[in-house]
Amino acid sequence: MIQLLRVDHRLLHGQVVFSWCSYLNPNCILIANDDVVNDEIRKATLKLGKPSGVKLVIKSVEDSIVAINEGKTDKYNLLIVVSNVMDAIRLVQDCGQITSINLGGTKATSETHALSKMVNVTDEEEKALEDVHKIGKEIFIQAVPSDPKKILKY
Repeated sequence: MIQLLRVDHRLLHGQVVFSWCSYLNPNCILIANDDVVNDEIRKATLKLGKPSGVKLVIKSVEDSIVAINEGKTDKYNLLIVVSNVMDAIRLVQDCGQITSINLGGTKATSETHALSKMVNVTDEEEKALEDVHKIGKEIFIQAVPSDPKKILKY
């Protein structure tokens, strides 16, 4: 069962490990990221940060979609983490069982505008989020489980 799809440019770090894992109690974390899957140093670093007793799987976005749609993740209480909005949108559009996107943290750049203190998106990303919302998927900002959920409505 997919418990949460989270966008966080830092991927696996303290907020995810301590706050979200304590709250959700997943037995598997899937990092869907096309760059990390081919970077042995980043993979090793992420593996060091995983919670004890939780399986960590690192796959490309496409391989993640295939695994989810083939049912390979069905046996897990799964937390999915991606580093950017467009990867999350791709997952939610291609995997019917994903019902929402948690926007946790994205970097501010010269091309982005703020949706919250921690979430920054481009105009293209915001339009894509709006399209996802129109097909009935929930989009929300929530840094940690104890924060109130800010549901985005378009």
